[in-house]
Amino acid sequence: MSNERIETKRALFSAPVREIPVVELAISDLSVNPVEFWMSRRLLLTAGVLEDFNMMPVGFDSIGMLWGKPVVQVAVRPYRHTRNYLDKSDSFTLSSFSEKYADDIEILGSLSGKEIDKLSKTRLTVMASESVQSPSYNEADLVIECRKVLHQDISPEGFVDAEMLKENYPSPEEFHRVYYGEISAMRQSRD
Repeated sequence: MSNERIETKRALFSAPVREIPVVELAISDLSVNPVEFWMSRRLLLTAGVLEDFNMMPVGFDSIGMLWGKPVVQVAVRPYRHTRNYLDKSDSFTLSSFSEKYADDIEILGSLSGKEIDKLSKTRLTVMASESVQSPSYNEADLVIECRKVLHQDISPEGFVDAEMLKENYPSPEEFHRVYYGEISAMRQSRD
């Protein structure tokens, strides 16, 4: 980790954490159309611990039930720096943001956290999560905290639809790893 990133993170964690009014949600209280929600929201995947984490916007994800548990799935390509954090972490968070933060999410998706503290280039502020070690954000309007239960690599042998394989994976180095996380807590801002 670069010295600039270390110093920025030290400053970040010595700053007071802003308290936002939140409502704890049970998974049964989540009443959204999952397809509409996932297609229309800006979701940020975060993994690691409060002192050392990385984040990225995600677009290949879903929510549902698996083995009788509420889960989310996120797919991450091998070259994403966040994948290193996901592989080492036992948890992750998904944070949803209003359109007001579109530019911030764009920055987090276009810069790598490997060399710089990309969070410092945004208006977002980190906060501890309630049930997992991976952090979330004060500005999020919905946070889904997940305990990682499984990861699985997508492979060409698994595809039944050859056109979908060709369309989504032009190079063999780009196959996603899918992470499954049991939802351990959710919270929504009152705003």
